Amino acid sequence: MSKNFELMQQLGNEAEHARTAIPSPNIGSLLIDRDNNVYSKKLGLADDSVSREESLKLVQRLFLPQRAKGPRAVVFAGIDRGSGCSRICGETASVLAENNPGSVCVVDADLRAPSLPQFFGVTNHRGLTDALLNEGSIRSFAKQVRRDNLWLLSCGSLAMDSRNILNSKDVQVRFAELRNEFDYILVDVPPVNQYADAIALGQIVDGLVLVVEANSTRKESALKAIESLRVAQVEVLGAVLNKRTFPIPELLYRRF
Repeated sequence: MSKNFELMQQLGNEAEHARTAIPSPNIGSLLIDRDNNVYSKKLGLADDSVSREESLKLVQRLFLPQRAKGPRAVVFAGIDRGSGCSRICGETASVLAENNPGSVCVVDADLRAPSLPQFFGVTNHRGLTDALLNEGSIRSFAKQVRRDNLWLLSCGSLAMDSRNILNSKDVQVRFAELRNEFDYILVDVPPVNQYADAIALGQIVDGLVLVVEANSTRKESALKAIESLRVAQVEVLGAVLNKRTFPIPELLYRRF
């Protein structure tokens, strides 16, 4: 994860379709070059310490605002595969748990390619799918990881119908239980442009954060994802620009 990933206020002031811009109280913006590649305004350096520093900034802006009550349940979704969404979701949950006394549960709802169990160093056994197919308190399906106030609800056992299970009515019931059991819920889902999971879960939480891969995500893909979320009335809280590079001289960035 790069140094200066940030929440963006809108996706590309240069975009032709103004209706797809993201309204957000957060900072920053993405630029789109002539080849329709998304890139950032600032230099990014890959370093764990600065990565966590930027994660803290994200937590402060998204979950711990000073002037208004922040969201409690948020979906993190990439636009396409390879954006680093799972790691950002997991690290944001870890930093949030470190910097507030409330309980945090991160949910691995990417049933096709779960990766959060590996990120936290635990097994995938007994998780979200098991909770949707079986009885028992939602907390009994979660695993405590790293800190006393941090929990992981892994995706759980995979079955033939697992890919359609997120559209069941039981999901709303289980997520209502998560809200009662935990102060914060962060949900990792598959890419918006590939599957409908982000929309299905985005409609039952407080909002969604898009993860955009710098120098890779194309304008058309980003606008398609935003339009899909807009039509589905999923609130986009902002976006994280990940894997920053510095493709043009810094002096040119300062002119924007």
